[in-house]
Amino acid sequence: MNYYKIGQRIRKFRKAYNLSQEQLAEKVGISPTHMSHIETGNTKLSLPVFVNIANVLCVQTDELLHDTPRKDKTVIKGELEEILDSCSMQDMHILEDVVKAVKVSLDKYRETD
Repeated sequence: MNYYKIGQRIRKFRKAYNLSQEQLAEKVGISPTHMSHIETGNTKLSLPVFVNIANVLCVQTDELLHDTPRKDKTVIKGELEEILDSCSMQDMHILEDVVKAVKVSLDKYRETD
């Protein structure tokens, strides 16, 4: 686990909320020094502190653990459904053709591996 990268993600979200390290530390219930060490990766953070930070910053813990949060199939299907709901029937037919073509290409690519 790369604590430096986690700390940098925490810093990114903290700054997006216009919070100082001191303000975030107070909301989480830790010292400003501890918060500084978390953001620089100089200390490991406990699970309760990690969860509190995520809650205060209104982010999923996966967003702090990974550069690109991993989505499960259900989430992706839901997002695709939302996109399709905003499309006209003509758009949907075009997207269907595109998806089918991409799937065929992916299958061919995997066969060559």
